Amino acid sequence: MQFNDVNFDTYFKNYPNAEGYFGKYGGSYIPPELQKAMNEITEAYFTICKSSKFVSELRRIRKEFQGRPTPVSYLERLSSSLGNVQLYVKREDLNHTGAHKLNHCMGEALLAKYMGKKKVIAETGAGQHGVALATAAAYFGLECDVYMGAVDIKKQAPNVARMKILGANVIEVTDGLATLKEAVDAAFMAYCKEYKDCIYCIGSVVGPHPFPMMVRDFQSVVGIEAREQFLEMTGELPDAVVACVGGGSNAMGLFSGFLNDPVDIYGVEPLGRGKALGDHAASLTYGTEGVMHGFNSIMLKDEKGEPAPVYSVASGLDYPSSGPEHAFLRDLGRVKYDVVDDNETIDAFYTLSRLEGIIPAIESSHAVAYAMKLAKKMEKGSILINLSGRGDKDMDYVIEKFGIRE
Repeated sequence: MQFNDVNFDTYFKNYPNAEGYFGKYGGSYIPPELQKAMNEITEAYFTICKSSKFVSELRRIRKEFQGRPTPVSYLERLSSSLGNVQLYVKREDLNHTGAHKLNHCMGEALLAKYMGKKKVIAETGAGQHGVALATAAAYFGLECDVYMGAVDIKKQAPNVARMKILGANVIEVTDGLATLKEAVDAAFMAYCKEYKDCIYCIGSVVGPHPFPMMVRDFQSVVGIEAREQFLEMTGELPDAVVACVGGGSNAMGLFSGFLNDPVDIYGVEPLGRGKALGDHAASLTYGTEGVMHGFNSIMLKDEKGEPAPVYSVASGLDYPSSGPEHAFLRDLGRVKYDVVDDNETIDAFYTLSRLEGIIPAIESSHAVAYAMKLAKKMEKGSILINLSGRGDKDMDYVIEKFGIRE
């Protein structure tokens, strides 16, 4: 398949390039001393992670510890309520710890072990990445520091408790808006001081090279499984695949399995309270090119050109940029990026719960909401949604803020 002279037959061999660029996006914009640490990780990834020993151990962990492969489920009642389009979900909510995040955390922690590191450092928004990394650290016997904004700590109390039970040190960040961006800032600062003895395990397809590539590759198991499972279930490919996009790891995981197929691909960003700057976190829809946290991508900026304040009802999506590969795929036209707002998201949260017995994460509810709208526009066909996480972490917050829907 060709899109603007990009051959998707050889896409993963060519993107990113050796400097970590997807077209003009990506790269590594960090201090020289920290670049040495990134070069060490890059070299280790291309040697250790490509060895049969590493691959074999990771496959065993995924099967015996994570419970992979996760299933694809047909949403019969939801589909019937919307018309003739058939909806399916890839059940990453059934992955151990309740979200897709463990896919790359086990890979990153296994790499840290092979490199002889003693600690892993991370940021988290919704807490799923923090829980996943705390789980991986416990599994491999590593120390774990998780930086989390004060606002998100309050919203995601169950996940904070899980991290602490697993032995992680949860460090509250009170700077700025005290959400995901500030947590990333704090984690990067800590890593600059400790990089010789630890690895910063970035929670999405963002950050300096090699992390956008590395997290995508570890998450590609989602798309590989989903494509095979959907073909086995239906005898054909879905007409469309849909995933929510904050930083974009769950989306790249699913999309990677279908980039070279005649399938429409949709990334769903959070419109939040509306289009005004500060009321949403839809960077690919409303942002412009810019550098933050060590990579060049599309970001939301304030009047000074700095990362703008952002908002989303989903703690895992309130980030003022997106992964560089998403910016690249947007420019190519291979993936269409669109938005849903908070109200549509919460409606989808309750609809999926009531009709299918699946309580989705608020992040995943963005994808469900968009798929529901898409199904109403399509006269026939099928849609595969990445249900990136379960909603246990969100129930108290949803009930407190929105009440229980009748």
